[in-house]
Amino acid sequence: MVSSKAETVDQYLAELPEDRCEALQTFRDAILAKLPKGYVEVMNWGMITYEVPLETYPDTYNGKPLMYAALASQKNHVAVYLTTVYSDPELLEWFTEEFKATGHKLDMGKSCVRFKKLDDLPADLIAKTLSKYSVKKFIKLNEDCRK
Repeated sequence: MVSSKAETVDQYLAELPEDRCEALQTFRDAILAKLPKGYVEVMNWGMITYEVPLETYPDTYNGKPLMYAALASQKNHVAVYLTTVYSDPELLEWFTEEFKATGHKLDMGKSCVRFKKLDDLPADLIAKTLSKYSVKKFIKLNEDCRK
């Protein structure tokens, strides 16, 4: 996994090649337009993350904010990390069906959706997926998974 030392999202985007920057900016714009209130966008773990601040939920297993989603430019692809799709089987089923309906080929790991070109992944579907979990609902999912 490629990791950036950038301290801000703007610094991260500025260090990317133009095509990668454009792809991440497109996803970033779509996510920010639909991201439920309470999540914050920061640089963490060397990528752009959307997370629950520790001030909101300090009782995490590792003492770090709960990561809800992330965007990253990897060596051979751009990745969108969707923790709820990994943690919620019903959401995974919905996401997979919705993705297939777009006509795009799904290249996915446990929570990571990979794409090589911006046209390979529907930004609106990613944003819609992220709009489904309020901070409160995401915290509950996290707590239920830890039990």
